[in-house]
Amino acid sequence: MEYKTVKSEATGEFIEKRSRFLCHVKPVTTPEEAIGFINEKKSKYWDATHNVYAYILREGGIMRYSDDGEPQGTAGQPALEVLRREELYDLAVVITRYFGGIMLGAGGLVRAYARGAKEAVEAGGVALMCLCSDFELTVEYAQYEQTKKLLETLGAVIEDTQYTERVTISFYIKKSDEDKLLDALTELLSGQAAPKAMGERFMPI
Repeated sequence: MEYKTVKSEATGEFIEKRSRFLCHVKPVTTPEEAIGFINEKKSKYWDATHNVYAYILREGGIMRYSDDGEPQGTAGQPALEVLRREELYDLAVVITRYFGGIMLGAGGLVRAYARGAKEAVEAGGVALMCLCSDFELTVEYAQYEQTKKLLETLGAVIEDTQYTERVTISFYIKKSDEDKLLDALTELLSGQAAPKAMGERFMPI
């Protein structure tokens, strides 16, 4: 199971007929996180003409948007449609507009806010999130270099290494590659050490 989201919080910007658009995005996983991000931007850009938002959460399939005073259907909905069309989840966008004195019209607003969502996503970068298995493996110092090389070769991501009497490696690997890695480790270590399963989570691969 995989899904796409943004890698990090970011901001883009563009000018459309003298109106200034700031395009903010952040990875979020709960309604509280999304609303907190939206309120943060509303507070920071309190003097803006509009702070339009849209967010999609994977858990529960929650989708919300607001036109924030723009004509109905010309702002939040086009932004949300960009996220839906790109099949993105667990993210919120806020598009801040400073009115430049020239009316954009309904069609112009739709295009501008859709562009705002796209600019925000491009600024944050798209990440493919995969279900991964977490492991902890303790080996002798003599086995460490070969073990590390095998993990990296087979696509595991090493997050932490502790050096005590022996070496303990904390790593994760894509769930679908787990069996291949475990078999290879068993062969390399001749069954003298085995990874301890520490749970599962979605991680960017």
